[in-house]
Amino acid sequence: MSERKVLNKYFPPDFDPDLIPRRKQPRNSQQVVRLMAPFSMRCNTCGEYIYKGKKFNARKETVEGEDYYGIKIFRFYIKCTLCSAEITFKTDPKNTDYSAEHGASRNFEPWREEQAVEEEDRLAKLEEEENNPMKALENRTTDSKREMDILDALQDIRARNARNERVGNSVDLLAQLGMEEVESAEDAERKRLEEEDEKLVREIFSRIPADGAPGATVTVKRKADDVEPTVESLLPDSTRALISEKSTALHGMKKKKTSGKNGLGIKLVKRAKAA
Repeated sequence: MSERKVLNKYFPPDFDPDLIPRRKQPRNSQQVVRLMAPFSMRCNTCGEYIYKGKKFNARKETVEGEDYYGIKIFRFYIKCTLCSAEITFKTDPKNTDYSAEHGASRNFEPWREEQAVEEEDRLAKLEEEENNPMKALENRTTDSKREMDILDALQDIRARNARNERVGNSVDLLAQLGMEEVESAEDAERKRLEEEDEKLVREIFSRIPADGAPGATVTVKRKADDVEPTVESLLPDSTRALISEKSTALHGMKKKKTSGKNGLGIKLVKRAKAA
């Protein structure tokens, strides 16, 4: 018997997944999902409270004809834990939350509370301004001061951005001018060196008209200096002294050297010629 919890399954060599029959499901079929209640609610049928986080086996479907800027909206079906009445709620992408739809009412809706608080503040402010003209003048003065501060801050930001842009452009211009100056100096130095080389070549090589051929020229190379230096003059003083010492020693050894026969102790005697 094979193992139950394995990662790899055996597929025969002749397995073809295209031959597996596929189930035909309706276009907007409901799916069974496991979820937790996204908010606290109260059943409208029996009055049972369902608290946030309670787990249900729910059915999920896509709401037809409703979306929020292309975002799909899903509907969930659950049952009350006491009377088994059906309760539905939908996703709310606008407020990043969920909204109760049928069968139950939500205990607390944060965005509605926020809207109510804003509306109460606005009405209280209008009522206070109607009863107290000085308060209305003070509120208008505060609003004008706030607008002026905002405009000043905006003007400062624009001036800073313009200054940074000018500084950046000036820095780029200075860098460009510096590079052009460096390039012009390098070009001038290179041109001067090339002119010196050309002058030296013209001094060393000269063209003279050739004999017997009109219009023909011959390139003649001449020495750069009138007197060519010797090899010994190019050597340092210590080397010249060492060479002179070695040459003197060799000259003395040549004088002491005798012929081969005298060196062996043989004395040559010349014979007198017969009369």
